[in-house]
Amino acid sequence: MNRHHQAAHPKSNRRQRLYSMAILVLIGCILLMAGCGSPAAHSGSAAGSEKEAAAQAPPASAGEQTVTDEQGHQLTIPAAPQRVFAPYLEDSLLTLGVTPVAQWSAGQEGQPYLADQLKDVPKLDFSSGLPSPEVVMNYKPDLIILHTSHYAEKGVYESYSKIAPVYVFNNASGNPEKSLQTIAGLLGKQEQAKQAIQQYEAKLAAAKAQLKSVTDAGRKAAIIRFAPRGVTLMSPDYFSGYVVYKQLGLGEPALVQQDSKAMIATESLADIDADYIFTVDVSSQGTNSIQEMTSSEVWKSMPAVQAGHVYKADASYWLGSGLIAFGKVVDDVVAAIGQ
Repeated sequence: MNRHHQAAHPKSNRRQRLYSMAILVLIGCILLMAGCGSPAAHSGSAAGSEKEAAAQAPPASAGEQTVTDEQGHQLTIPAAPQRVFAPYLEDSLLTLGVTPVAQWSAGQEGQPYLADQLKDVPKLDFSSGLPSPEVVMNYKPDLIILHTSHYAEKGVYESYSKIAPVYVFNNASGNPEKSLQTIAGLLGKQEQAKQAIQQYEAKLAAAKAQLKSVTDAGRKAAIIRFAPRGVTLMSPDYFSGYVVYKQLGLGEPALVQQDSKAMIATESLADIDADYIFTVDVSSQGTNSIQEMTSSEVWKSMPAVQAGHVYKADASYWLGSGLIAFGKVVDDVVAAIGQ
């Protein structure tokens, strides 16, 4: 019986060893599966954390753009500015379908040719200089656009920049089509600018066809600007001078080529070699100068005067800056001398 019992004992030990090995293999598999699953669990946790962080993070400045103006200032502007202050660029804003928060004015007079479209827009008087930052701040602009570098002088840029981003042109009146495209880029209105420019260029082409015999003959036009500070000739660099000389192709008098900013005395009228004269009375404040000059013998002896080629221009848009004004200037020139 003892022999039988002793014979059965090795078998029992063998079963125990096999059982132990099975247990160890099972534990190893469990550990292996846990090890393989751990990164996945960690990855899922990280993904969840990222989603949570994204939900808690402040929204990105989607659509904001950083640009550099013509003076070299870098500015970041909103995706779609809603409250724009752009004194003397109201023409371009309206062309793009944008109403400014306030408009340029000299005293109580704004720009008459835009009066209907701006009738509900507050006027800011520029006759004594630019409005103070405190005044501008009242209108809560989210973008300020200055049409000339002159407007940004004497600390104006720095003070206005504390209110809103400020974009400064060197001279927006020098090339209004380009200026319009720039403004459109700031406001996200590129398609409106494209359509407006196409329409204006079509008008310009039709006008040039009507003026072809005049321009082919080398005819010259003088734009005489009468203002309280004196009498000057308009140059091709801005306002209606840009339209008449650079776009319609009329010739410039020699005096314009020499010094367009020089004051003109009555005795200098004889030196204006122009076939056509357009007179511009600035805000009706140059009337005395007009009366004095046009009653002089020198004026009466001018070839353009003797030929009856003197035309009174509307200062509000002949001194305007934008395609609305320019379209009206084109119409005036064609009506006066077109053939």
